[in-house]
Amino acid sequence: MPPKKKSSKQKPVAASPPPVHEEMMDVDPTPSSAPPAEKHPVDLEADLKLSLFNLILDDDIPYEEDCLRNPYALRCWVQYLEFKRDASDEAKFFIYERAVKQLPGSYKLWKEYLDLRVSRLLTGEQNESTGLRSYKENIDSPADPKSEWSIVNNCFERSLVLCNKYPVIWLMYCNFLMHQPFATQTRRTFDRALRSLPLTQHTRIWDLYLKFASSVGGETAIRLWRRYLKFEPENAEKYVSVLLSLEEPQYAEAARVLASIVENPNYKSPNGKSHFQLWSDLCDLVCEHADEIDLETNTDTLLSGSEKLGKVEKLDVDGLLRAGIATFTDQVGKLWNSLAMWWILKGESEKARDVYEEAISKVMTVRDFAMVFDSYSEFEETLLQHRIKTLTEKEANVGADNDDDDELDDIEIDLLMARFEKLMERRPFLVNDVLLRQNPHNVGEWQKRVELYLERGQFEKAVDTFTKAFATIAPKKAVGKLESLWVKYATIYEENGEIASARNIFRKASKVWFKTVDQLAEIWCQWADMELRNDNMEDCRNVMKEATAPPRGVKVSKIVYTDETISPQQRLVKSLKVWSKYVDIEEALGTIESTKSVYENIVELKIATPQIFINYATFLEENDFFEDSFKVYERGIDTFGYPIAIDFWNLYLSKFIQRYKGTKLERARDLFEHAVDNVPPKYARNLYLMYAKLEEEYGLTRRAMGIYDRATQAVDDADKLELFTIYIAKSSSYFGLPSSREIYEKAIEALPDRDASKMCIKYAELETKLGEIDRARGLYGYCSQFCDPRIDPKFWELWHKFEVNHGNKETFKEMLRIKRSVQAKFNTEVSLISAQLLAAKQNALPIEPILQPDGNSIAALEAQIAQEGEQSRMQGFVKATVTQIDYGGKEKKAVANPDEIEISMSDDEDDEEAEEKIERRTVPDAVFGGLANMVTDKDEVEENVGAKERFKRLK
Repeated sequence: MPPKKKSSKQKPVAASPPPVHEEMMDVDPTPSSAPPAEKHPVDLEADLKLSLFNLILDDDIPYEEDCLRNPYALRCWVQYLEFKRDASDEAKFFIYERAVKQLPGSYKLWKEYLDLRVSRLLTGEQNESTGLRSYKENIDSPADPKSEWSIVNNCFERSLVLCNKYPVIWLMYCNFLMHQPFATQTRRTFDRALRSLPLTQHTRIWDLYLKFASSVGGETAIRLWRRYLKFEPENAEKYVSVLLSLEEPQYAEAARVLASIVENPNYKSPNGKSHFQLWSDLCDLVCEHADEIDLETNTDTLLSGSEKLGKVEKLDVDGLLRAGIATFTDQVGKLWNSLAMWWILKGESEKARDVYEEAISKVMTVRDFAMVFDSYSEFEETLLQHRIKTLTEKEANVGADNDDDDELDDIEIDLLMARFEKLMERRPFLVNDVLLRQNPHNVGEWQKRVELYLERGQFEKAVDTFTKAFATIAPKKAVGKLESLWVKYATIYEENGEIASARNIFRKASKVWFKTVDQLAEIWCQWADMELRNDNMEDCRNVMKEATAPPRGVKVSKIVYTDETISPQQRLVKSLKVWSKYVDIEEALGTIESTKSVYENIVELKIATPQIFINYATFLEENDFFEDSFKVYERGIDTFGYPIAIDFWNLYLSKFIQRYKGTKLERARDLFEHAVDNVPPKYARNLYLMYAKLEEEYGLTRRAMGIYDRATQAVDDADKLELFTIYIAKSSSYFGLPSSREIYEKAIEALPDRDASKMCIKYAELETKLGEIDRARGLYGYCSQFCDPRIDPKFWELWHKFEVNHGNKETFKEMLRIKRSVQAKFNTEVSLISAQLLAAKQNALPIEPILQPDGNSIAALEAQIAQEGEQSRMQGFVKATVTQIDYGGKEKKAVANPDEIEISMSDDEDDEEAEEKIERRTVPDAVFGGLANMVTDKDEVEENVGAKERFKRLK
């Protein structure tokens, strides 16, 4: 608050003028363009005091007096300045100078004073990228040492005497200096700020310092960035971008920094770049600017202390790129190309070629190989074209005077052409080398390599490839069929007529510890085939005999075929593949006894399959050893159980019948009895049919019928209907139709409901043919209990047709009554109705209960079902009565029954009276289940009426 003024009656006391200080000399209250006149120093000081005294107005006297009384109170000066906020800048400068003289350490006073001073020269906001502001119009040049810029600089210097720990003042001063053409002074001021402020506040200074470095550029910027990286090493990438953005880009320095970055495994890019991306940037830089980069670069470390980026005393591009190749194994193609391109740009073509050759001999993937090979071929092609173009221009300019030079040029071109053609010819081999480096145990790739040599007629290299392959491939790790490689090796010598060499190769292959026994067996089989192709029959048999010979010192019974701890040579004796080959050779080249011996050995070793037994039996049969073949079938049956045994029985019995027919009937019967003794029902059908057919053709018909009867009981349920059908047909053909009645009755009793209904229909049709209408009708009535009208409409159509053809009104009505009863049986079960009603409620169907006066639950349920109509879940339910009586006394319209027949109403009265005497039968209570208990008064249930009454009401 300003001090209280004195009473108006008192005269104001004039304040004495303030003392004049040297800092006040910067204030120029009355600037004039005319040069000042020469005055005496005493007169000059008197004039200055008078001009400063004129800046104090009458209203300022209370504040002046308060400041004189309390010169060290910040509050007094702040109130005075607030009072003078609308005054001229010179008046404010006058007050600020006196205030900071008394309070030189006040940050608030200096901040406001400096802001006021700077605002007279600069305007607007700082540019984020440069940190500069706009100049005001009509101001002095910053380069003039007597301009206001120097006065402001002086003010900043005076403020920093005691306020040198405030980063804001330093930032203001440095930013102000950046608007002046004094780069050295600005740089030194930044350095003073860094020395004065604590390390925690250096980040604020460096942000502006780097903007100043960018605006200055040149060597100053480089040195400033080097200093900054010692403070913030993670911003090395920004330094690289600055080096490349200079007017004279410093490619060598940028490469040095990038090399230091990639050599530091702990470096994390602030831009999110991966380590490989940094390597790629380095490769692109050294390849694109190979000429500008000096191999001898700065030897200074980028950082000091424990967090060094790296020390690069010499930028060895070759070593750097090779280090990257060793580090990034999945991107070696690009790095190899970068290394080769480096030497190409340096003019070292031979070194570049060496790099390409080294690359294609070391890359591990086809993708990297394709990248390197394409670059290599393009390099050779470009080199050849360039040489041809140079030679053409030389010939055009010089002529044909120098024959020696022309001959040398032609030789050089031929050499380049030969190199290029050789490179393209080597491509398939180089690709094969890459794949073999990936997996040296890949048998397929070794075979491809052999084929490449054989296609070019290089037999010796193909043999060398085989030798190298067998020395490289580990049999346990082999990928592919290793035995096929050995066979191919032997086949080459066989095709050249060197059978002895081929045998030696097979002999070596037979001693290899293969992964599986089948591979070793394939070697022996191919060896035998080679002997056959060359008509060496005995040698072929001896080879297979040697292959199947039991190992020495080991019991064959103790050898386990799947035991991989035992060598495959010992387990070969139980290889079915070898024995199968052996038995085929013996059948073709050996004797019957030798072939039988081989078959017996297979059976004794317990490696025989069902097909082996069948082949053995077929072989014996072809050589007229019928009984021996039958024994083989029996041994197969004993060895294998069902279901395999059924195939043996079918073959055995069919062969036996085919051989002996009816001559050995009793033996055949014993065989069949033994066959059907323990056969599962699932496989009994064919055996019984064959047995019955045998009796029909060579035995007794009665026995055949007995077999059919046994078959109907022994077979599976799925086959019973077919067996009964066959049984009935055979019985009818041998003993007449009436004889099948007993079979029909057994079938209906034994078959499931669905099959029983089919059998009932056939039985009824039979009785109809025989004229037994009542028996047929009884069968239809019995069968009706299995047939739901909704599911089996065909049955009811047949019965309907039967009654139309053979029945009368009474029987037809009885059929309709039974149909309704059956339908009610399938629809009125308590559990079914409850489930349907519950489902209807869950589906939000409208169910409104109809309350009857007497509370009859049955009538309410029927009314509810009638209202639901098609929405009801109980579709297809046909009630015994269709007339519904409303308890209000009105009769409702009857519901039409689609199962009714139309009877003419023109009958005489006698017929009507007779019809009215028809006995009416109610639906049994058992049909309704538990719902019958809910009826309390049966007299009030709607009346039961017959068909005639319904016809009248419909009329």
